Amino acid sequence: MKQNQQVPARYPRERKHRRFNLQFPVWLTFPSSGKVWELPAVSKNVSTGGLLLKTIDPIPPHTRVSLTMEVQGPWSRRPVRLQGEGEVVRVEKLEADTGFAIAIECRQPISEIENNLPAD
Repeated sequence: MKQNQQVPARYPRERKHRRFNLQFPVWLTFPSSGKVWELPAVSKNVSTGGLLLKTIDPIPPHTRVSLTMEVQGPWSRRPVRLQGEGEVVRVEKLEADTGFAIAIECRQPISEIENNLPAD
């Protein structure tokens, strides 16, 4: 092997932020075709830098979205409403026509997560 060649990664890329395994309702708002759309979703996992959602309808990559998620459970000291803005970075069709997985990268960290929720 030449010195300039890179060895393919054998291990997954390390994530920047801890993931939280949360399945809570999320409401997305985004502009499209001159209108503002609202789309319900359910979180699959959440981090301070973004979240993965399951939706019935897709949202095009690079779409800017506003999101609201309210979480509560035995591990939280109080109900927590998470709000943020981000950009759709990945959209994948789920198996058996069950909807879409949408990854959103948040513009600013969602700081409430670190203080109120257990890590996955």
